Amino acid sequence: MSRIMSTAEAIKEARRCLNCARPTCRTGCPIENNIPEFIRALGEGNIGLAYETISERSNLPAICGRVCPHERQCEAHCILTKKQCGIEIGSLEMFIADFAHDNDLKPIPASSGMRGKVAVIGSGPAGLTVAGDLAKMDFDVTIFEAQTEPGGVLLFGIPDFRLPKDVVRREIKELLSLGVKIKTQVLAGVDFTVDDLFAEGFDAIFMGTGTSLPRTLDIPGKELSGILTATYFLRTVVLADEGKLDESETILHTGDNVVIVGAGNVAMDAARTAVRRGAKNVTVVFHKSEAEVSAFRTEYNAALQEGIQFSFLKQPIAYFNKKQMRALNNIRRHAEQGDETQVAGLLLQNITKTPDGEFVSEGGQEVLPCDCVILAVGQRPAARIVSTTKGIQVDNRGFVITRERPYGMTTRAGVFSSGDVVHGPATVVLAMKESKKVAAGIAQYIDAKKLIEDCSF
Repeated sequence: MSRIMSTAEAIKEARRCLNCARPTCRTGCPIENNIPEFIRALGEGNIGLAYETISERSNLPAICGRVCPHERQCEAHCILTKKQCGIEIGSLEMFIADFAHDNDLKPIPASSGMRGKVAVIGSGPAGLTVAGDLAKMDFDVTIFEAQTEPGGVLLFGIPDFRLPKDVVRREIKELLSLGVKIKTQVLAGVDFTVDDLFAEGFDAIFMGTGTSLPRTLDIPGKELSGILTATYFLRTVVLADEGKLDESETILHTGDNVVIVGAGNVAMDAARTAVRRGAKNVTVVFHKSEAEVSAFRTEYNAALQEGIQFSFLKQPIAYFNKKQMRALNNIRRHAEQGDETQVAGLLLQNITKTPDGEFVSEGGQEVLPCDCVILAVGQRPAARIVSTTKGIQVDNRGFVITRERPYGMTTRAGVFSSGDVVHGPATVVLAMKESKKVAAGIAQYIDAKKLIEDCSF
């Protein structure tokens, strides 16, 4: 996990780099950031050059420095990691980006917009990456965002204790300095369509709308109140913390017993946020074993340190209301208001892992009392753009189909996509990796299109 460093600490850490002839740290970075070069520049005290080097490959260094799983990527590939003293690459990246912001460093000039005109739908990691890369390549870029401000999952899906919102907002301001324009509160498929954008003169359109529809559990009792999705919960907390939503709208109350279903990064974020919102007990329920937890190990360990409980090899099969819980415990008293409408327990089926590695229902059931259940069991794409646009095909799960050449183009010419809406939910840096390749594909497409137009007689 990245930590805040002083200038002296950062330079000292940078000087520990071995300057390897074959820097495996760079190959471990999904966006192939020139890690050796920016560390060398930092070690020499040239922080401006270090930031310029980072900016060549990354549009969101202050964000990546904080939320990327460095322990799985660049830092895992550092030669010194084998000796348990690897370079703290994430912390150095964060230091350089923060220093650049504090000193108003602007290493890259604004785009002239002369190479072509591109519309970007969505302002999450994929959209911001495409917009930044295309602006650096001299394209005129406009982002269209449905929310009141840009940022997508970076702003509304990652808790403030992992990624401060002012960091997201300042990184977006850096894109504005590159000439990127942003229009908010405009919903694709409702306020405009892909055809409308082409009619306005855009040469290409990028869809980076993510997976905005959370999945739920289709089990008895699903209509009870007190059951919510992690994405909804995290979003309401952000809005409540900023005074844009009443505290009661977050549903979770101080002293509640909370159950989180799922064991990915979103589940860890929801669990740790619930602790910070005053939950009495937080239990994460997962249908597989600890070995299959998909969350970053650092996030899982942080959850354990914060007192969050884990119940492995348990599959939710029904929600119970208060009346059912009293009947289960043979408690006799008059019904209370909300007895039959409020969740009060989660019925769990015990799961066993076979020698073949399969997970099967076996070994009885148990009931876990709770006041609130937060679901973090995956997401799927919304269909607003696809349903209002001819020629864009999706697979049987609703994810957009794209091609290899030009990279990222959908089955409709000129319309491109990447990120969660294509590949399913992933990390910020993996969304950036794919989106950088798509930005190159868009540039290739527009250049070819204009060349053909120039050659027409």
